[in-house]
Amino acid sequence: MSNGSTFPPPRRLRGTTVLVVLAAVLVAAGAGYLVLRWLRGDGGEPPRAAHPAPSGTRHEPDKKDGKGGTGDGSHDSGPGSHKGNPHGSLKGKTVVLDPGHNPRNRDHTREIARLVDIGNERKECDTTGTSTNTGYAEASFTLDVAHRARKLLERQGARVVLTQDGDHPYGPCVDERAATGNKKRADAAVSIHADGSAAGNRGFHVILPARVTAGAADTSAIVAPSRQLGERLAGRFLAVTESAPSNYIGDGTGLDVRSDLGGLNLSTVPKVFIECGNMRDPKDAAHLTDAEWRQKAARGITEGITDFLTS
Repeated sequence: MSNGSTFPPPRRLRGTTVLVVLAAVLVAAGAGYLVLRWLRGDGGEPPRAAHPAPSGTRHEPDKKDGKGGTGDGSHDSGPGSHKGNPHGSLKGKTVVLDPGHNPRNRDHTREIARLVDIGNERKECDTTGTSTNTGYAEASFTLDVAHRARKLLERQGARVVLTQDGDHPYGPCVDERAATGNKKRADAAVSIHADGSAAGNRGFHVILPARVTAGAADTSAIVAPSRQLGERLAGRFLAVTESAPSNYIGDGTGLDVRSDLGGLNLSTVPKVFIECGNMRDPKDAAHLTDAEWRQKAARGITEGITDFLTS
């Protein structure tokens, strides 16, 4: 070749080569350092974690089972949709669900009229409960919602006990219902009901125990934790079902305090009642008789319990 070649002198070529190689090494080293930091968990951009859903989060509608309902919730995200409560978060916890009344109470009116001691007075063993104007019984509603909530809670790892599962000829009596939660040393107990007020009275409310110290009743130790449970339950029930708090009880808070319920007076574990709606109001009744809405009610109850037990 002639001296007019376009190739640079050898010395310049070697210097450029060294610089290129050095730059490549530095880039590789920098990338390796970032990867190392990510693996060690002290930097970088890790996979985005799920954050707990705020109390006002809207949930996707439940998928139907082809019959207008949601079946057992197998297609529903359940508590898993409340992202702060992963599966297994209730492992080791015991929850007692108390489906109000009994579908067969109406056939045992004499037995359920028997008076039992609730500490500060004596009241009927149980009552028949109410129904919608079309005949859908409160006792059927409460048992259905309890079954749905039980599946969701068990999916979270909880041990769930029902005070009755359609396996009693009547009742059980209100003092026996309280005793179930006490004997099982429940971490939380919820009695599920629907109200029977006048048409136009709408919405849900949660009943909290008053401070009662009389006879066999002493709620001193459970008043505060029961209020916490009730507040969590009301908040999640509102968010999931989008039902409004009662417009006739609780001054818009969705909370009511009572001292005349044996299921609360005789409880030694945190316990509340939830009246999911008014069966005698046509608009509320349309929700209560809808399987998809009942699945949402069960999910709201489940998330409220889960929030209480994991907070």
